[in-house]
Amino acid sequence: MAVQKSTATTTATPPPPAAFVKVSMDGAPYLRKVDLKLYNSYSDLSESLGKMFSSFTIGNCGPNGMKDFMSESKLVDILNGSEYVPSYEDKDGDWMLVGDVPWEMFVESCKRLRIMKGSEAIGLGKYIYI
Repeated sequence: MAVQKSTATTTATPPPPAAFVKVSMDGAPYLRKVDLKLYNSYSDLSESLGKMFSSFTIGNCGPNGMKDFMSESKLVDILNGSEYVPSYEDKDGDWMLVGDVPWEMFVESCKRLRIMKGSEAIGLGKYIYI
């Protein structure tokens, strides 16, 4: 018995390519890898990072018990000794604060993420898109 292959084509578009980046945190003994295309905003990414690195953070946590790395007060209050600040390396090799550019631009330009101590992030950025 001969088997015929279907010649019908589907019009479904393939999913966009993944945007995997490595994530490190000062003081954490391991790296994580995340696909930025799975998130819709800085807030979504922050919640996920808070869960990934929750055992390495101390201090004030959000209402769900997780650290909110992207809160406006964390990003704005760097000079006053914020514990951790998210930063990223862009396509040009420059380190920027997460939130300096609109979300879509961030996803396209981010090569890797680093959650650094606030004292090391002074001078990385001035503007925040939350």
